[in-house]
Amino acid sequence: MKTVGFPISHKENERRRALVPEHLALLAHPEQLYIESGYGDVMGYSDEDYTRQGVKVASREEVLRKDIICDPKLGDGDYLSLLHDQTVFGWLHAVRNREIADSLIEGRLTAYAWEDMNENGRHSFWRNNEIAGEAAVAHAYMIHGVFPYNTKVAVIGKGNTARGAVKMLSSMGADVTVYDRKSEALVREELPRYDVVVNAVLWDTRRQDHIINREDLGRMKRGAMIIDISCDRAGAIESSVPTTIEEPTYLVEGVRHYVVDHTPSLFYKTASESLSAEVVKYLDLLIEERENEVLRAAKCIEKGTILDRRIIEFQGR
Repeated sequence: MKTVGFPISHKENERRRALVPEHLALLAHPEQLYIESGYGDVMGYSDEDYTRQGVKVASREEVLRKDIICDPKLGDGDYLSLLHDQTVFGWLHAVRNREIADSLIEGRLTAYAWEDMNENGRHSFWRNNEIAGEAAVAHAYMIHGVFPYNTKVAVIGKGNTARGAVKMLSSMGADVTVYDRKSEALVREELPRYDVVVNAVLWDTRRQDHIINREDLGRMKRGAMIIDISCDRAGAIESSVPTTIEEPTYLVEGVRHYVVDHTPSLFYKTASESLSAEVVKYLDLLIEERENEVLRAAKCIEKGTILDRRIIEFQGR
C-alpha cells in the first residue's frame, strides 16, 4: 500500500487544507496518511486531532518523501522540482503551464489533476469554484468601498465560479446581467452600462484576442471595477495581471482591477471542508493502487510520460 503526505502550502496566504479530521472516519487506511506538523493549526485543529484518527505527524522533509503528495495548490508548490518517481494529487494546471509540466516530466512523476476530475458530468470540486466566485465578490467590493446594491454588474460566464459570483451579488442586491461565451461582442458593446464587470470564463490560451481590450477601459464608467476571477494573464481581460491577497488590486486607465488567483483561501475553513469531503473519496483508491473512472480521466502524466494530449497541443511539444 502507498503512503500519502500532506505538506503545508507556502503560497502567499494559502490556508486551505486538503484534509480535516471529521472526514477521517470515512477512510479504511488513515494510518497511511502523514501530515506536516502543524497542518491543521490554521483551522483550529491540533496534530492530536489527526493522530487520534490514526494519521501520523511528520516533518516537512519526511512528508515530501511519501509515495503520494496531496496539496490543493500543487502547481504552486515550492517543492515540485524536488519530487522523483512519486505521485501528485492536487490542482496542477500543467496544460497551461510548461514549467509545471516540465517538473512533472523530469521528476518521472504520476499526476492526477483536480481540475480534470468530474463525477457524473459535474466537476468534483465544484463547490470550491463556487466559493471562488463568492469570495472574490466579497473581497473586491470591500476593497472598492461600495456595497453591491449600488451597482450594475455584468458577469461573463455560466459555470460554477460565475454561479457563486451571481449568488453573492444577487443576495446583496446588485443588478446583475449574465453573459455567456457567445455574447462576447455584446459585452463589449454594452460595457459602458456597468459599474462592475466579473469575468469567470476559463480562457483558451491559444487565443490571441480578448473579450475586453485595454482600449475598452476608457469606455467604462468612472470608478468602474473589473473582478477577474479566472486570473488568466492578458486573457479574457487584456489588462489582467494576477495579484495576491496582500496586494489584490491595481488601476489601469482609472479602472480598478481585482485579479487574485486563490480567493477561496479567504474563506479557508469553508473551502477546506468542501475539499476534504471530496479528497477522502479517492485516498483509499490511491493508497491501494486502484483507479476508478474519475481518477483515470484526471491522470495527465504517468511516470513522466504525457497522457493528456492537451499538454502537447497547448505547449507545442
